[in-house]
Amino acid sequence: MRLDDYDPGDDIRDLGRGGGGFGGGGGGGLGGLLIGFLPMLLGRKMGCGTILLIGAVAFFVLGPGANMLSMGGGTSDPMADSRSGANIACDTEAERFACNVFGSTHTVWEGLVSGYRKPTLNFYSHRVDSQGCGSASAAMGPFYCPADQGVYLDTDFFRELDQRFGAAGDAAQAYVIAHEVGHHLQTISGISDQVRRAQGRSSQAEGNALQVRMELQADCYAGVWAARAKTRDGQPVMEPGDMEEAMRAANAIGDDTLMRSAGQRPVPESFTHGTSEQRMTWLRRGLQTGDPRQCDAFNTAI
Repeated sequence: MRLDDYDPGDDIRDLGRGGGGFGGGGGGGLGGLLIGFLPMLLGRKMGCGTILLIGAVAFFVLGPGANMLSMGGGTSDPMADSRSGANIACDTEAERFACNVFGSTHTVWEGLVSGYRKPTLNFYSHRVDSQGCGSASAAMGPFYCPADQGVYLDTDFFRELDQRFGAAGDAAQAYVIAHEVGHHLQTISGISDQVRRAQGRSSQAEGNALQVRMELQADCYAGVWAARAKTRDGQPVMEPGDMEEAMRAANAIGDDTLMRSAGQRPVPESFTHGTSEQRMTWLRRGLQTGDPRQCDAFNTAI
């Protein structure tokens, strides 16, 4: 991919290892963190990376019906490390790449969405206490928190995407980041609130189906970014082979593919992100049209 350097400002922070200071946290290893996390997946956190963990540990039997995780009484400042200079954002190769993708998404969406407001990008390592959504383990994968309008990323996830799920390449990584920014678009446009209210009136299966449409729309938005993104000298960001890399990533994180990989029989009623075919279809729709109006996953067949 061709990406310009993006100068990190107040919209990018490095929270460091175990960054942040809100939320209860709690021990118990991955299993304990997972149980603490599940109630938040629909109410507060939305992530492309989330589905990787879900597939690996058979999350699907729980669904989205639980109550949201309560934030603890922490009083420490979640931005203290960033302001003190202890952790500098965009100072590794993986972080620089993520920062450049992040900056490119702003350029595209500022030109398409009136009154567009940037999300924040928050790097962390191993664990984070997000400002608006409580505690998270890196095993969660990248996620977006509507409450504080932040994208949260442990760049070790990129290695997992490559080695465990066979989705290597910079375009695969960029797709994941652009997908999370897609969730930000849903938040600032009011789509997220509308879906949450509808889920509150729905059965578990109906709520899952609405969540699938949310994720597919974010996939399409990621495709729109890739189709429109250009460097400062007017060159397309996407290079030959990039579309194929992004498609491999979308295929790897489909609900049905992950459930089969976990030794489970796919149960469509429990899907929360869409099948591999659906995810590739909606990413392709954005890539081919470059038109966010074509990303309405709520009023068309998926």
